[in-house]
Amino acid sequence: MTKVLATGTFDILHPGHVHYLAESAALGDQLVVIVARESMVDHKNPPVVPEEQRREMVEALEVVDSAVLGSESSIFEPLREIRPDVVTLGHDQHYDEDELHDELRERGFEADVVRVSGRDEGDEEILSTSRIIERILEERQR
Repeated sequence: MTKVLATGTFDILHPGHVHYLAESAALGDQLVVIVARESMVDHKNPPVVPEEQRREMVEALEVVDSAVLGSESSIFEPLREIRPDVVTLGHDQHYDEDELHDELRERGFEADVVRVSGRDEGDEEILSTSRIIERILEERQR
């Protein structure tokens, strides 16, 4: 059985998230998702949606077998229990695949690292949480 791990903040779920998770699920037999803790999101604006609610929404997606909250101290801590065979990255996640692969090896994990494709945005789609927030603010300030 091939266990795939996907990670992310998943603030305000949108079709881009679903695409990322569906492509990740297609790479194995079981998809486990780590949802980032608010305290660990320091590379972009903090999430709007509370972390347990984000985890619950991700776990409700049909392609996801289980979703867990990440660690408050290390992104690698949950991997000890999960033991993934494949770690996927979204098309726009800030990690470098080779550096992450090397870091996993140094920590004793033999997982492959795969960057999945992005979804092409249709005319009426918004595939970015920050752009969804911007659109809400624009629309509500009229």
